[in-house]
Amino acid sequence: MLTRLNLTHAKETEFDIPRHHETKQPPGLAPRSNINIDKSMKKAFDNPAPEIQAVSRRQFIKSSSLAAATAVSFPAILSAQAKKPINAVVIGVGGRGGGAGINFLDAVKETQVDGRIVAVADVFPEQAQRGNNAFGVPGEKCFSGFDAYMKALEIPGVNYVIIATPPGFRPAFFKAAVDAGKHVFMEKPAAVDGPGCRINYAAYEESKKKNLKVAAGTQRRHQAGYIETIKRIKDGAIGDISFLRAYWVNGGPIWHRGDRGDSDIERQIRNWYHYIWLSGDHICEQHVHNLDVCNWIMEGHPTKCWGMGARQALGDKSGEIWDNFGVEFEYANGVRMYSYCGQIKRAWASVSEAVHGTKGTSNPGGTIEPKDGQRWRFRERATDPYVQEHIDLINAIQNDTELNEAKNVTDSTLTAIMGREAAYSGSGIEWDAILNSEFKYAPDLVYSDPSKLKWGPFRTLTPPMPSMHDILKQPPIKPVA
Repeated sequence: MLTRLNLTHAKETEFDIPRHHETKQPPGLAPRSNINIDKSMKKAFDNPAPEIQAVSRRQFIKSSSLAAATAVSFPAILSAQAKKPINAVVIGVGGRGGGAGINFLDAVKETQVDGRIVAVADVFPEQAQRGNNAFGVPGEKCFSGFDAYMKALEIPGVNYVIIATPPGFRPAFFKAAVDAGKHVFMEKPAAVDGPGCRINYAAYEESKKKNLKVAAGTQRRHQAGYIETIKRIKDGAIGDISFLRAYWVNGGPIWHRGDRGDSDIERQIRNWYHYIWLSGDHICEQHVHNLDVCNWIMEGHPTKCWGMGARQALGDKSGEIWDNFGVEFEYANGVRMYSYCGQIKRAWASVSEAVHGTKGTSNPGGTIEPKDGQRWRFRERATDPYVQEHIDLINAIQNDTELNEAKNVTDSTLTAIMGREAAYSGSGIEWDAILNSEFKYAPDLVYSDPSKLKWGPFRTLTPPMPSMHDILKQPPIKPVA
C-alpha cells in the first residue's frame, strides 16, 4: 500500500518540497508532501544514516511499485517487454535523490517499462547504503567516494542517470553522463556560478548531437495546470504582459545540520545548503523554480537586474548564505519581474508566481482573471508532476521524441545567480557579465575532475556584504572568514 507522506517544515525543505503557505493554495500545484511513497522507502530516507533500518530485498520488492507487475494483464506485460529496458543510476542519495528515485519507480509503473535502479553513488558510504535499503540495489553497486559517480556510469547497460547531488557538483556530473552517452534527469539548480553554467551549456550542445534526452527538476514545466494556463497566457488571455512577480517566501528558517566532519570540505558537504559553492544560496536552490516559470512565460531570460538582501535569521550559525533576497529583473523587451525569496519566520509566506497583463492577471499555476470576462480555473485531475517529469523522460527515450531541458534549467539557474550577485555586490548586473565571469566558488577540481577531489581544507567566505563582495571585480572581492 502506498501512503501519503506528511513531513515537518524542516524535512519539507530538506526534500525540496514546494509548499504554498497562503490560505488558498493556487490550483494545480501538487505539494511535495503529497508524494506517494512506500513506508519502507520513507523510513530509509527519513532516518539518520547510522540508524537506518535494513530492509531486505524481498521486503523491498514486495512493498514497492515493482510489485504492481503481478496485477498487470498479459497484454500489458507483452507491451512492456516490447519497450527498451531502463537501467537507472542515482548519483546523490540524500533526501532529493531518494525522492527522485521513488518518483522514477512510480513512473516505471505508469509507463509499464522494464525499469529499475541498478546502482547508486554518493560521496558518503552511509548515504550510498540507502540505495540498498530503499531500492534493493546490491551492496557492491552502492558506490561511495568522490569517484563513485564514475563507477556507477561504467556499469554495462546503464542508460538513465539521475543527478541529485548538491548543486555545485551537477555541471561536472552532467558532462560526465553526456560524455558516457546516457539520458539524464538533473535536479535544479544546474550550477552555482558562471563557470558551472558554461559547462552545462557545452554539455547541452553535445547531448543534442548524441540525441540524448534530458529532463530537469523544474517540475512545473510538466505540471498540467501550469502547462494549460501558460498556453492560455501566450494565446493572449490576459493581453500583453506588463510585469511579473515571483515568490519563494518560507514561513520559517532553513534547516542547519551543524558542523560534522574531520575537514573543511567534509563539514561543508554535510551542511551543504549553507555554502555558496555547494548550494548557490537559496535564491538558486529554491527560488529557481519560480524564476523558471517566469522565463518560460517570457520565452527567454532577463538581461539585467538589481537586488538587495541580508543575512538575518541565521545569525552566527556556520555558513555563508543569506536568508532573504529582493531582486528586480528586466527582460530584453523591457518587461520587469519582481522577485522575492526568504527563509525567516513570518506570518505571511508564499510560494507562487503572478503575471499582470493589459487585459487581466494570472496565477500561472492554474487561474486567469480577465478584466472583462469570466474567471478561469484549471480543475482537471493530473499526475503528480514529480512523477510526470520522469514519465515524460521515459516516453521521450522510448519514442525518440524531443526532450532536452538542459538549456532551460541552466538559463533559469543563471538568472538566479545573476540576481544573487546583484544583491551580494550592491551593483546592477548584466547577463553576459555573469555568464562570462571567471570566478569559481568551488575548488578547481569540482569543475574539471571531481573524482580526484580529496578531503581537506577549503576556504569559508564571510557572508557577503554589498560593496565588500564582488566577483566581477579584477581581482574579485571575496572576504574569507
